[in-house]
Amino acid sequence: MSLTVAVQMDPLESIGIAGDSTFALMLGAQQRGHRLYHYLANDLSYEDGRVGARVRPVTVQRVEGNHFSAGEVELLDLASDVDVVLMRQDPPFDIGYITATYLLERVARDTLVVNDPRSVRDAPEKLFVLDFAEFMPPTMISRNLAEIQDFHARHGEIVIKPLHGKAGEGVFRIGRDGTNLTALAELFGSIWKEPYIAQAFLPAVTEGDKRIVLVDGEVAGAINRRPKDGEFRSNLAAGGTAEQTELSPREREICDAIGPELKRRGLLFVGIDVIGGMMTEINVTSPTGIVAIDKFNGSDTPALFWETVEAKVAAR
Repeated sequence: MSLTVAVQMDPLESIGIAGDSTFALMLGAQQRGHRLYHYLANDLSYEDGRVGARVRPVTVQRVEGNHFSAGEVELLDLASDVDVVLMRQDPPFDIGYITATYLLERVARDTLVVNDPRSVRDAPEKLFVLDFAEFMPPTMISRNLAEIQDFHARHGEIVIKPLHGKAGEGVFRIGRDGTNLTALAELFGSIWKEPYIAQAFLPAVTEGDKRIVLVDGEVAGAINRRPKDGEFRSNLAAGGTAEQTELSPREREICDAIGPELKRRGLLFVGIDVIGGMMTEINVTSPTGIVAIDKFNGSDTPALFWETVEAKVAAR
């Protein structure tokens, strides 16, 4: 089966191909004979009941500095000219991102959109996890300084972070003495209109933060991300290092609990973060990690992903 795939992502010029999961998925699609188009979220448009995108046909190759070539711009009807839309632009999960989900939702009846745009919109990564609170560390979402101070007093050390951040950006650890908590609360309140999130600090993060990737609700693989010296954030984008890992019984319990719900919502490609047996996020926008997973395990997550996509397109 040969598919026409439109990839909505950040500029291809800007990605680091060594570890970029979207690039790996594009390579996997191309190897299976699928035709690729690339566009930015800003290239979406609507007119007379049709959602289109100004796209460029692309071919990709794993050559640093020369990793893609692109043709002339075309206007495609995403409902009739495309089999699959792969929505993979990075956050921020802002009003522009939300608007893109509304537009893509209008083509989802005719075209497979991965992940399902309505479900992406309804599952912000630090809020969707609240549906599985039994697997979370103690958590508060608020803009009220007195409430955050009380939460800190009860839990000793905490982490505060923006509700719609990414890649470890804006994540701060507050020690038992509470130094800078008031200043950070003021800063967060001045930058973001939405509440922010506070969680009890998990000392187990020094042993790593596991990224577990699920494809259609089933575990595809995992890596352990260990923070660099002097840092508590383990995100690879924040300098963390990846290492091979296996799932613990607790982590399998988490995956067994959330897998059916991911499948039901059409969240086909998801990455969850687990520290010390506690799930902190469910990433549905542009989860990463498959390059490292496949390197350590000798697996082929893009092939698994596209086999699943092909089956879903055939069944529509």
